[in-house]
Amino acid sequence: MSQSKKQSAASWRHLGHITAPAVDDYLYSMLPKRDPVLAEMEDYATQHKVPIVGPAVARVLQQLALLIQARTVFELGSAIGYSTVWWAQVVGENGHVIYTDGDRKNADLARGYFRRAGVLDRIALHTGDALEFLSEQKQEFDVIFNDVDKEDYPRVLRLIAPRLRKGGLFITDNVLWSGRVTVKNATDASTKAILEFNRKLYESPEFYTTILPIRDGLAVALKK
Repeated sequence: MSQSKKQSAASWRHLGHITAPAVDDYLYSMLPKRDPVLAEMEDYATQHKVPIVGPAVARVLQQLALLIQARTVFELGSAIGYSTVWWAQVVGENGHVIYTDGDRKNADLARGYFRRAGVLDRIALHTGDALEFLSEQKQEFDVIFNDVDKEDYPRVLRLIAPRLRKGGLFITDNVLWSGRVTVKNATDASTKAILEFNRKLYESPEFYTTILPIRDGLAVALKK
């Protein structure tokens, strides 16, 4: 493995230290090799400090999409489009994924990756406020994936239910926040927002929720 790939892998495995590093190393050693475009995106993300979900979480996302036969995905906060590629691959030729990001440079870079990965025709790119764009949607999606700024998580939760089909999945990244959710009387805005989000998501009668302690914590909520 090249030095860049070793650094890339390490950046996913030990993010947040939710699980023991040795366990992370084992889990990542089991993953099949990614295609060249995804591997390049992983290296770019490491070199430029762009947050991505990494391949272990991305495989969970694909598996969940397969379980509910998802064909439509709305992604809140897509960055360079790493997870978007995984979604686009799993929804198939007739599927549709919405990419959102506030950075035009990210969107332009993502478009190039989508084209090279052969999934551009399945993806609609939107640059701007992801929450505002979601609030304008009239359709129901099979999956809504939430990875925006953490302070916005409670706002996201208020928008989700009318835009997700019954039996659909609302999936959220970083809900264990490098373990900071365990700190008593947390004062920083991001941690407080995640704590509020997690509590309200579990309390919601509209969702059946589980937090998976993989990487930095993945909340999976099934709409009843």
